[in-house]
Amino acid sequence: MDLAALVGDGMTTLKADLRMLGGRIDTACASFAGTIAPDERDYLFVMEDTGNGRIVGVCAIKGAVGLHEPFYNYRIGALVHSSIELGIFSRMETLYLSNDLTGTAELCSLFLHPAYRNGANGKLLSKSRLLFMAQFPELFPQTVIAEMRGYQREDGVSPFWENLGRHFFQMDFKRADDLSSLGKKSFIAELMPRHPLYVAYLPREAQEVIGRVHVDTAPARHLLEQEGMYYAGYVDIFDAGPVLQARVADLRAARESVLSMLAPGDVVAMPATIANPLLVSTTSLENFRVIVAAGPPENTAVHCTPAQCQSLSSAPGDQVRIMSLSPKKHVSP
Repeated sequence: MDLAALVGDGMTTLKADLRMLGGRIDTACASFAGTIAPDERDYLFVMEDTGNGRIVGVCAIKGAVGLHEPFYNYRIGALVHSSIELGIFSRMETLYLSNDLTGTAELCSLFLHPAYRNGANGKLLSKSRLLFMAQFPELFPQTVIAEMRGYQREDGVSPFWENLGRHFFQMDFKRADDLSSLGKKSFIAELMPRHPLYVAYLPREAQEVIGRVHVDTAPARHLLEQEGMYYAGYVDIFDAGPVLQARVADLRAARESVLSMLAPGDVVAMPATIANPLLVSTTSLENFRVIVAAGPPENTAVHCTPAQCQSLSSAPGDQVRIMSLSPKKHVSP
């Protein structure tokens, strides 16, 4: 609740609503326990400051979207008009109301407390989910998406909403955002036009923010693009934030992470300064945990301190999954 209260408008999956969050935690418990179907699961993760026991970050993976309630996006397309007689050819960008991404898994609810936005914290929080997907690929569909929070001015106003959505919904951005977060999405189909909308008809300030992220979301987008996700022309219908996507099998975590084992060690983990930092996760669905630790020169046993083993709720000899915290830089010849 404390973290959700800091988020602000625009993140429909993390609202400061006690009843909604309580229900979501119940679903998360059932998801990790494996007692509900994979497409109904909502894996909710939290980041803990182990020094004081404080929850400082949250992120999640939804097993599938749009199977039980509609899932809408705008797909950016094009209409071509031409006249051979007049020698005129024009290509116009359009917005199509789409359900194309129905059935995909979704990375969502990423939020890190402002006081902890330093060192390796953001990378650990965002990429931990990808290591989870690499460990349990059978639980997910072929494609995963991530809706990025769209651009807002400093006063919190969404130029895209004010120049498009408000005309059809006749409510402010926060009201529409709240209704969507509560699953009340029938109003979208009832009120939004089904025919293509010409982008050129929108005011310039609305056109310029299509596919652009909120200033606080730019680092999250960069991290996901590093891991193999990309923008393919889908945007949020409220604020026009970009939707990133990828095949689960093409994510860096699926391609590069490997199984290893824990070994006793004396290295003190300092995520912001250690050489060759690794993401190290358990391989248990019910007790999945991830830390950042010093990596070996090769994919051999990972040497962890007693405190690190305690954080993982594991012991030397236990199997773990590891991946470099950051992608290797390719040097041009």
